[in-house]
Amino acid sequence: MQNNNKRSSLDARFHRIADIDVHDIRQMYAVYSQYYDNTTWDIFLHDLSKKTGAFLVRKESDGRVVGFSTVMNCEVKVGRKTVRAVFSGDTVIERAYWGSRCLQFAFYKYLIAEKVRNPRQSVYWLLISKGYKTYLLLANNFYSFYPRQDQHDEHLADIVDAYCEQMFPGYYDREKGILDFGSDYQPLRGDVAEISDHMMRENPKIRFFEERNPEWRRGTELPCLGEITWACLAKFAARYLAKPVSKGALEAQTQLQGLPRRSGIISAIKTEAGRQLAIRRIA
Repeated sequence: MQNNNKRSSLDARFHRIADIDVHDIRQMYAVYSQYYDNTTWDIFLHDLSKKTGAFLVRKESDGRVVGFSTVMNCEVKVGRKTVRAVFSGDTVIERAYWGSRCLQFAFYKYLIAEKVRNPRQSVYWLLISKGYKTYLLLANNFYSFYPRQDQHDEHLADIVDAYCEQMFPGYYDREKGILDFGSDYQPLRGDVAEISDHMMRENPKIRFFEERNPEWRRGTELPCLGEITWACLAKFAARYLAKPVSKGALEAQTQLQGLPRRSGIISAIKTEAGRQLAIRRIA
């Protein structure tokens, strides 16, 4: 008999890089190497060492790491000003656990904490996307973000240019708005996030991603940015409540023949005229 709580029996928590032991890092690499080509242990360690920390997704039953997402807190110089940002690095979870929302929820709490620490300062989420799923996390949850198909928020382009040139000198094509790390970079494996003609017809955001980053299959990255506001955090909470089954869960069920479905529920309550959010888990 299948365990109907498979995805709900996961735990995601943030750990500073210095606090992650070698055993966990090896488990992280084992997950990563399942979904990315052209990777090595040394490349993985070098990239990990530059991050502030990582969210580790574990099975509650045995503590095994089945996914992770790295982050780096940083400041970006844009002309004469400096902006505060959270940069997301690699994010991957084993296919059997696609659809679990524990990682999204842990990252959501992290963004709230970052916003609380900088209540009067603009804070941005920075990410580079070699696959459409990462781009949709931005486009579906943020009010103000770049790039986007309706060409709103073009004023954010300067911040994207600045962080790409600051973090990835020599790899950014400003004219195309693309990061190209060359043929030795780590592309997604072919079956992880393929885009079909049907998907592009049905979803203009996926079509836009394909048009802006047409060579994503060989690993080119679309640099993106979203402004972290209390409004967008409330939007995420509302989407979390209104979406009983994630699309990732349905994809995993299709590919792995009937994985169980269950999702948690959170309650997000606006206080102080929408400036603060209190979150509680409902069993």
